[in-house]
Amino acid sequence: MIHLGEKQELVIVKKVEFGVYLAVSFEDAAEHVLLPVKQVPDNKNVGDKLEVFIYRDSKDRMIATTHEPKLCMGQVAELKVAQVGKFGAFLDWGLEKDLLLPFKEQRGKVKQGDMVLVSLYIDKSNRLCATMNVYENLRTDSPYKAEDRVHGRVYELSDNFGAFVAVDNRYSGLISKKELYGDIEPGTDVEARVLRVREDGKLDLSIREKAYLQMDADVEKVLALLDSYEGALPFNDKVSPEVIKHETGMSKNEFKRAVGRLLKQGKIEIGEKTIRHLDY
Repeated sequence: MIHLGEKQELVIVKKVEFGVYLAVSFEDAAEHVLLPVKQVPDNKNVGDKLEVFIYRDSKDRMIATTHEPKLCMGQVAELKVAQVGKFGAFLDWGLEKDLLLPFKEQRGKVKQGDMVLVSLYIDKSNRLCATMNVYENLRTDSPYKAEDRVHGRVYELSDNFGAFVAVDNRYSGLISKKELYGDIEPGTDVEARVLRVREDGKLDLSIREKAYLQMDADVEKVLALLDSYEGALPFNDKVSPEVIKHETGMSKNEFKRAVGRLLKQGKIEIGEKTIRHLDY
């Protein structure tokens, strides 16, 4: 059977003026696909085998190509948005006909020139399309272990679970809600630390350092915020978690720990509604 969206080794069952017809075998020649003449390698004849990719041309006819696509069925790849039309975005995937990313398969608004992480699927009209829902196609056999540093892209946010990450654009990872901070949204590239490798092979990640290292970073963040307010914050550590999150990207507990260290070091004083830098 000829499979749409996949690379296959097929046999030449017939030569014509405008190309060659390929099939799984001579016995299955009734199901065949055209490889245009300009892509037929020299000295190839009936009975020879060729590795080709199967997709649909501009007239929605199934066709073969010897060109290398940037994405095959079951894979995840980062593709560039060539243009945006009335049905969605069109992606450059290395073939003559751009790949459609329908609006309903997008995670956030995409624009021309963006690099988007996608997988392939076959729509109800039996056409190849792209989707930004890549979860099912991410692998769980990464070479990473606890405490390794990894790079990934956030492809989806969940109120229940946190941020789903494609590590190396290939492996399945998750930053849980308690490990999230800062301005994280779909499309954000992150540097993360592997907390653990789960039994199913998926990676639990953190974008925070270990506690003693993160404390130093949080203290510096509070000091920088004080500087931006000319030495006096218009709130203290009793303000709502939402205000702290908005102003610092930290949780309330993280903020209170950082403020506590600065207070112990004698660098700040906490007022009824303010925090003041004593060196200002």
